[in-house]
Amino acid sequence: MATGRTHRPATRSRGIPEATVARLPLYLRALTALSERSVPTVSSEELAAAAGVNSAKLRKDFSYLGSYGTRGVGYDVEYLVYQISRELGLTQDWPVVIVGIGNLGAALANYGGFASRGFRVAALIDADPAMAGKPVAGIPVQHTDDLEKIITDNGVSIGVIATPAGAAQQVCDRLVAAGVTSILNFAPTVLSVPDGVDVRKVDLSIELQILAFHEQRKAGEEAALPDGAGPAPASREASRETDQGPDGDVPAVMPA
Repeated sequence: MATGRTHRPATRSRGIPEATVARLPLYLRALTALSERSVPTVSSEELAAAAGVNSAKLRKDFSYLGSYGTRGVGYDVEYLVYQISRELGLTQDWPVVIVGIGNLGAALANYGGFASRGFRVAALIDADPAMAGKPVAGIPVQHTDDLEKIITDNGVSIGVIATPAGAAQQVCDRLVAAGVTSILNFAPTVLSVPDGVDVRKVDLSIELQILAFHEQRKAGEEAALPDGAGPAPASREASRETDQGPDGDVPAVMPA
């Protein structure tokens, strides 16, 4: 089986925009649900609604993949599942290491969705000697002293950092030096990496702060309305437009 180290996704070489790449997993999730219900075809409008985007954007995204659907029929669900999975690199095996097996790291290790989406948790690593050898999600935790050997032995190119903020950069440096070229960072800090290394940052506190901003805005709009009046449609639409970025979306995962 191919490993993540020897095969890279084709999206960059094909010139697919990053905003489109970020939406492909949304389409894949919606398509997988349709496939599980044995739905053979889907229209762009139906799929766009399920993925939470507009149909014009969906059709443009799929044009980058060379998929245009059939007028009056729609898109073939199974073919699109395969096509998007291939573009995302999910038709091959991607061994992943998780560094930092506290509450969050353990929760990630126990997440059952990795394997079904092409990711295999190859190792769990922690700096606490007391954790060494303890099984988490059926995988024995290994000490950070062995990090480089673990990366090499398992051909790992994707690392997940779930350590405290103070340890994250050092862990990142060691992962990169050992050959890891993609990092998913859950630590509440910005990582510095060399060219050629991709970092995606997941900061739950930032996402909650963004939601708090929108809640405060909604509360302010409602307080400004006469008693008994509902939200003003124009204000809602204007708010929605300002929430969007240059490509029309607020990113679900913020790059470091």
